[in-house]
Amino acid sequence: KTVITPFCFPHRDKLNTKIISNYNFTQITSLLYFEIDMKPSVLPTGGIGVFVTHGSVEPGTVVSMYPGLIYSPHEPKLFQSLLNPFIFRCIDGMLVDGNDKNLSKFMYRSCCQRDRIGPYLISDMSWLTPFPVNPLAVGQYVNNQSTEHQANVAYQEFDIPADFPFHLRKFIPNNFYSSSYENEEIRQTRVIVLVSLRNIKEGEELFSSYFTVVH
Repeated sequence: KTVITPFCFPHRDKLNTKIISNYNFTQITSLLYFEIDMKPSVLPTGGIGVFVTHGSVEPGTVVSMYPGLIYSPHEPKLFQSLLNPFIFRCIDGMLVDGNDKNLSKFMYRSCCQRDRIGPYLISDMSWLTPFPVNPLAVGQYVNNQSTEHQANVAYQEFDIPADFPFHLRKFIPNNFYSSSYENEEIRQTRVIVLVSLRNIKEGEELFSSYFTVVH
């Protein structure tokens, strides 16, 4: 009998991805005591937004992650950036393309497959599908604040060290446009998370100021 522990599962081809996604969603809810999900924004022109659909979020809590392909300032991104509202600019000029459609989707998949080690992925591709194995990887859909709706989350940038446990890398929803390896070792990976600025109650939509929290 196979026992699936939180965030760990057998080879994905042998299990239904929807089952894996739902299981991980349940597990992360039991650990964090809140759920988030995407649905139409309360903003008239906001499109899809991210909401706290169950429980409440304490201040200073990681609410979601910003997935996507990581570009250095000098790397080509003209075609990927056309009509693309999901490109996040970091303080140091690095860019993260969180678009889960069109050319951006193809580029992310291609780079992930390029950097895999045999059968093992070093980043998560499931956020490009309707059933992500990491339920928090929806940060690109958090809308900017408005006059009526002030920011309740802010961005925090950091780099995952090269010695981060290899078996957990498959849950990181970020990969480099250039090689993820440097001197035959995995590079530090840029990750962006959204951190709550105050208590966020069930039913509230997440709003960001598009400014990064720096410590």
